[in-house]
Amino acid sequence: MSGIRISYGVKTMSMVLLAQLLAACAGNNSPSNVITPGDAKSPATQSLEAGAALLQSRPPIDALSAYLDGFHFYNGHMNAQMEAHHYCAILNEEVIQCVIYDGNRKDAKLMGVEYIISEQLFAGLPKAEQALWHSHVHEVKSGQLVAPGIPEVAEHALMEKLVHTYGKTWHTWHSDLNKDLPLGVPQLMMGFTADGQADPKMIADRDRRFGIDSAQKKKARADIPTPVVAPGADAWSQGKVFQITDPTHTPHQH
Repeated sequence: MSGIRISYGVKTMSMVLLAQLLAACAGNNSPSNVITPGDAKSPATQSLEAGAALLQSRPPIDALSAYLDGFHFYNGHMNAQMEAHHYCAILNEEVIQCVIYDGNRKDAKLMGVEYIISEQLFAGLPKAEQALWHSHVHEVKSGQLVAPGIPEVAEHALMEKLVHTYGKTWHTWHSDLNKDLPLGVPQLMMGFTADGQADPKMIADRDRRFGIDSAQKKKARADIPTPVVAPGADAWSQGKVFQITDPTHTPHQH
């Protein structure tokens, strides 16, 4: 597969068409983990918000056309895992950037960001940089990574693309640990690489809310070729764990 281009059968889906399909995604079924402290919005603030929404343009926000739902864990602490709602902009055939929330409702908390690049770009990174990135092979093949609300054929095509990519993820708000404010420092996140690592109850809860079956998706994706994971990725699995030292000593595990 060249770059991260999406193709299936004799048909090729353009990135523009895919983005339009992804824009029709399902949502509003996953509440945030925490309630932030503070007074409710005043009438004055609501008026300012409404005026800004009407008058100001938001091109970078409008570009967030793809919705992906999956799971992360803190690098070095696999027992601390959580669902992550990704809202992504497809920059080109090689790079996708996503903002990550702890839910898909209006009050969802912005947890962090993920940058997704093609295997070709990943191969050109220095070894020290590669250690910060995780593979997406298992996330795709296991059925854990989903694109809610789009036709199965479109999701399958998207997964054919993502199975060849690598992600670097930082979480800045640890609401999974009931932190009602973005305390501590950003933490490097990783993706699962084998069956039995992700909490089955966490996956079952997600599947129930979206009305999907991850096990069925795994079967449906059996025809997607399994690429060899680049040796520099998923460094935690090779005993190389990195995190930013937190001077506040905020715990980052359950």
